[in-house]
Amino acid sequence: MLLRVAYDGRGFHGFAPQPEQRTVAGELLGALRTIDPTIAEVRGASRTDAGVHARDQRVAFDAVRDFPMSAWTGGAQRQLPETISIRAASAVEERFSPRANAIAKTYRYLLLDDEQRDPFLDGRCWRVPEACTMDAFARMHAEAAALVGKKDFAAFRGAADQRENTVRSVSAVSLERSSEDPRLVRIDVRGDGFLYNMVRIIVGTLVDVGRGRLKPGVAERALASKDRRVAGITAPADGLTLERFEMNGDSERGWL
Repeated sequence: MLLRVAYDGRGFHGFAPQPEQRTVAGELLGALRTIDPTIAEVRGASRTDAGVHARDQRVAFDAVRDFPMSAWTGGAQRQLPETISIRAASAVEERFSPRANAIAKTYRYLLLDDEQRDPFLDGRCWRVPEACTMDAFARMHAEAAALVGKKDFAAFRGAADQRENTVRSVSAVSLERSSEDPRLVRIDVRGDGFLYNMVRIIVGTLVDVGRGRLKPGVAERALASKDRRVAGITAPADGLTLERFEMNGDSERGWL
């Protein structure tokens, strides 16, 4: 079975299960087991960090027998906190892996162009008006172009990431103001996969260039050096959302 799941990441220590920590996967597994106690695990498409949100997380699991879709979108949903929502369900083969079937992920980061706090946006964006002026925006646009392509992103990963392969393909880094709320600046990063904290470091680097804390061209210098110290800060988790997940077979898959 495959689920589309949305959640507010505040209050969770990320998606992936962790001993003695409240996680999105742990809450989902507990809710699903009220329908089928034999479910051993949930397999997420992305290990979102603590505080990071999702609109389109994909989660697979194996049930012993067939249940109607309403058992998952209704029955299990009623066992979840209000900050997690099972948006839809689809039947897939046993041991299906969302991660192995991934085509691309799009993460969206929100910046807030406002001198004052907005309580309705707290926990959803990073308030940095100095990075949202016309001049700052132009510098960030120019810097973003250097991050597109198949590159070694070793300088754009957190210290906890010890993977040997740090090459990733980023197909787009776009910046635009929201038409619904012009105070909000959206930074969308689309790629085939990401290292630990990679999107947040990309955003932090762009913002540092925009507000003049780093000189233009730092993205290229960081990529060439493979040194985390060359890139910008790690942007706060609050503003980041897994916005879209693209998978093989999505166009033919029946969601209920």
